[in-house]
Amino acid sequence: MFRQTLLKIASAAFAVSVLLAAPGADAAPKKEFKVCWSIYVGWMPWGEIQNSGLMKKWADKYGISVDIVQINDYIESINQYTAGEFDGCSMTNMDALSIPSGGGVDTTALIVGDYSNGNDGIVLKGKKELAGIKGQTVNLVELSVSHYLLVRALDSIGLAEKDITVVNTSDADMIAAYGTPDVSAVVTWNPLLSEIEGMPESYKVFDSSQTPGEIIDIMMVNTETLADNPDFGKALAGAWYEMMSIMSKDDSAGMDMRTAMAKASGTDLAGYDSQLASTAMFYEPAEAVSFTKDPALITTMDFVRKFLFDKGILGEGATSVDFVGIAFPGGKTLGDTGNIKLRFDPAYMEMAAAGKL
Repeated sequence: MFRQTLLKIASAAFAVSVLLAAPGADAAPKKEFKVCWSIYVGWMPWGEIQNSGLMKKWADKYGISVDIVQINDYIESINQYTAGEFDGCSMTNMDALSIPSGGGVDTTALIVGDYSNGNDGIVLKGKKELAGIKGQTVNLVELSVSHYLLVRALDSIGLAEKDITVVNTSDADMIAAYGTPDVSAVVTWNPLLSEIEGMPESYKVFDSSQTPGEIIDIMMVNTETLADNPDFGKALAGAWYEMMSIMSKDDSAGMDMRTAMAKASGTDLAGYDSQLASTAMFYEPAEAVSFTKDPALITTMDFVRKFLFDKGILGEGATSVDFVGIAFPGGKTLGDTGNIKLRFDPAYMEMAAAGKL
């Protein structure tokens, strides 16, 4: 999955001013909505929510329509959301902060779906310990969650980026690059991670299970759209958690649903279940609510915003790490309270947990 952050998002920035123009007071109520998603283990349910009719069922309940659209390029999906072509989009916490929120689009984390719990990792050739990375050239998708994971890993053993050399490498080229004698260290995500780790003399020396809860996969929605149309949020949450109930079981319905997701992502049921095993899915809404309310999320987002600022991608013209404000449950914030553009709001997940959808 292309879970990466671009340094320049020209098309999205161009459209921000259009998106921020609020509809007139006399505008008719919005009845049609679109959200987008891209291929990744934790987001495959969105495709089957659409295909199975669950989305229609829940949208009909609230007298609206919601179209769930697959976009093959992850970053392009976020750009289109940022440009106002979609009302919601699946993305990581890091990419939400850097692209739409950093670009001025007020965005709400509607459904916190999972966090990577081993799906992202560092592999060294011929070295069994992370310390062996010192002095090496490391291939990864630069400015991505892989880059973030590398920084967190280096920090855990008292090293910094100056102690290694980063080489920007497309995920499409990662396996081929690793197969050459010159490449001895990579940071990547599944399914590439599993394939590379399985090569001779290859050792996974660090993965996202060692930074639990930091690489978070979320359905983000436009805050203004959600505020004006709460039924939109209710329909999405209702459909998502019904799907969670189905796919989390090992009965025939659950296996059939996961098999469909596996096929859509280019693997089989065993392969998909293996990816799920290294993904901390919040199948129950109460789990997602608890995660979102945990003070640890504030610590995580502080790490993330500092990483983005250090890399110069915390939004156009950001002069400090506080440039973009982030709101959390209980009135807690990070950054500029006059420029809140990313909000972790558990309200709709709480409705699901209480059976009030």
